[in-house]
Amino acid sequence: MSCVRDWPEPIVRVQSLSETGLSAIPERYIKPISDRPSSNFSVITDQNIPIIDFSGMYGDETLRAKTLSEISDACRNWGFFQAVNHGVSPELMDRARQLWREFFYQPMEVKQGYANSPKTYEGYGSRLGIEKGAILDWSDYYFLHCLPCNLKDHNKWPAQPSSLRETIDEYSKQVVKFGGEMMKALSINLGLSEDYLQKAFGSEDIGACLRVNFYPKCPQPDLTLGLSPHSDPGGMTLLLPDQNVAGLQVRRNDGWITVKPAAHAFIVNIGDQIQVLSNDIYKSVEHRVMVNSNKERISLAFFYNPKSDLLIEPAKELVTPQRPAMYSPMTFDEYRLFIRLRGTKGKAQVDSLKSPR
Repeated sequence: MSCVRDWPEPIVRVQSLSETGLSAIPERYIKPISDRPSSNFSVITDQNIPIIDFSGMYGDETLRAKTLSEISDACRNWGFFQAVNHGVSPELMDRARQLWREFFYQPMEVKQGYANSPKTYEGYGSRLGIEKGAILDWSDYYFLHCLPCNLKDHNKWPAQPSSLRETIDEYSKQVVKFGGEMMKALSINLGLSEDYLQKAFGSEDIGACLRVNFYPKCPQPDLTLGLSPHSDPGGMTLLLPDQNVAGLQVRRNDGWITVKPAAHAFIVNIGDQIQVLSNDIYKSVEHRVMVNSNKERISLAFFYNPKSDLLIEPAKELVTPQRPAMYSPMTFDEYRLFIRLRGTKGKAQVDSLKSPR
């Protein structure tokens, strides 16, 4: 990432703006009319994304087949689902979320000690992309590496709250284990060997990152977004949402569905790399985040990614004369430069990489 320069402008913390009690948001956060929450597409309030009981993967043959079928349908037709009974400790999930909330409540000078740069994005941040004058999202975040071990640096993780590092270590181990089980299910449903996708990601040598999103109260939530529409550039995302405040919206045909989180569920979504590997059978889907005038919101997005220097391309078993390879090979390092340079741009990146016909 050495070609990425520093931030083009001084960084303003959205939480600091919110805490001043301002009645109108700065112009930098006002989206064009076509991109505002109420524009273009309707908000669908009477639907939710599928909820799948993952414990069925360990049941009898009939229950396992039913669970695999539900996962397959969700990956092909939704790109999103909620997983319950996934094996990650509910108490650990609650503790991880609360500790990160406490981090964002710390004095600004403490948080500023972890300020990030676009060279790696590790640390405390408030923007994606380095376009000068870009319209920004109403959110702050903290980004860190969990795997591979040579990128994991506890010194770049917050020292306070005192139990955060130990808790996130254990949390990441349990979520990685769940991610590995999910990869088996995705592979089986594609008609591949159960270890196919894991091997394509680098076997045990995967990349795993955590992005903790903090969405402060916003006096004009109808003019901005906490996170602009995008599909995730990585492999698969396992999101621990705020249990009390909804905000994530998923694109569904001509509308947006507001996700209603189930208790201690992970919101799982397919990323661009698995869309590529599946040769467009599985879909990464646009999503966005709304903000709230009365309540702040926090979420933990765990990215289960390929090893950064491996070539990612459609599985040869899924390429036929009738369904030729939809994408040319590219490493994840090359791919994620797009979002790190330009920020969130819907599905523009993955769509632009389709092989010409």
